[in-house]
Amino acid sequence: MRRRLGTTVVFLVLALLFVLPWWTLFGSGAGWPFPVFLAGTVVFAVALVSFPFLITAGHGRRRADRAARIADSTLGVVWVLFTWSVLGGLVHLVLLGLDAGGAHRARIVAVAVAAVSAVLLAWGHHEAMRVPRVKRVDVRVPRLGAGLDGTRVVVLADTHYGPIDRARWSARVTEAVNALDADVVVHAGDIADGTPAQRQEQSAPLGTIRSRLAKVYVTGNHEYFGEAQGWLDRMADLGWEPLHNRHVVVERGGDHLVLAGVDDVTAESSGLAGHRANLAGALDGADPDRPVLLVAHQPKYVGQAAAAGVDLQISGHTHGGQIWPFHYLVRVDQPVVHGLSEHGERTQLYTSRGTGFWGPPFRVFAPSEITLLTLRATTTA
Repeated sequence: MRRRLGTTVVFLVLALLFVLPWWTLFGSGAGWPFPVFLAGTVVFAVALVSFPFLITAGHGRRRADRAARIADSTLGVVWVLFTWSVLGGLVHLVLLGLDAGGAHRARIVAVAVAAVSAVLLAWGHHEAMRVPRVKRVDVRVPRLGAGLDGTRVVVLADTHYGPIDRARWSARVTEAVNALDADVVVHAGDIADGTPAQRQEQSAPLGTIRSRLAKVYVTGNHEYFGEAQGWLDRMADLGWEPLHNRHVVVERGGDHLVLAGVDDVTAESSGLAGHRANLAGALDGADPDRPVLLVAHQPKYVGQAAAAGVDLQISGHTHGGQIWPFHYLVRVDQPVVHGLSEHGERTQLYTSRGTGFWGPPFRVFAPSEITLLTLRATTTA
């Protein structure tokens, strides 16, 4: 019964996502010539019927990249159309209340929704596919030793190498990271959708990233849809330190910093032996007087981090919402959507909007980023 109920809810949501834009654009009295109405109706009907099959083929056991590309793009397009159809419906009500627009009200709204959606989708696709801009943030860490003042930590997250071949994009991201002259480079998980073998070419440029002190990586939830252990091994082969519930210590100017990492919070439910988020294990043997930088894929792990006295947690996962206004739904599950925040007496959390994108190749009002965190010691008089 639960499975049937869940399936029913999913199909009702899908129907709403597709039917409301169709109604706004073609079925609300816009008065289009019959061939236009028929063509629009056929397009929406075919998209609605084929979408479940495409998403299953693309992201199920078959992992058919072509099906995934079509399904993901369809989802992005229909989400933007749905959002602006809702807003268009509100505008329609306002025009009706003001008795403005006359017989052409529905067509005015339909054209406006189509035009705004087209512009946002074109812009959003460009934003998703370009090399992210560098976001620079200074983070003051009270327990940081003077020798570590100015330590440059570059953060990548949510690269999501996937059905769209972005090997050249990956190489350009690597060049951008190397230009930042990092002391530490962090990859905060969700490296790919697919296995290491499938995404070998896209992930290969990560092996050319340079850092003075360390390159560290933790698993995200998407690794547990595929081969999480395989990705840990792949990153080790590329010269990274997989922080699989463990830590390393780096030294600069005579002072030390603990770099710790935990598996994603979904790891335990994956059933993969030895995988779960284990902060106690990650910090086992670490000097409690040294500052701790923890890498945990999901921001909501910050509660455990604060309880353990971690100084700075770095996370990704949220994508900043990726396509507006999805960040409101993200906020239901996560304490922070993006940026620097404080938790408890000591702990700070930096949440990246992510370097790549998941699924729909669009970013609307949620730009991707390569983050440069500069750690600053607290000065005393």
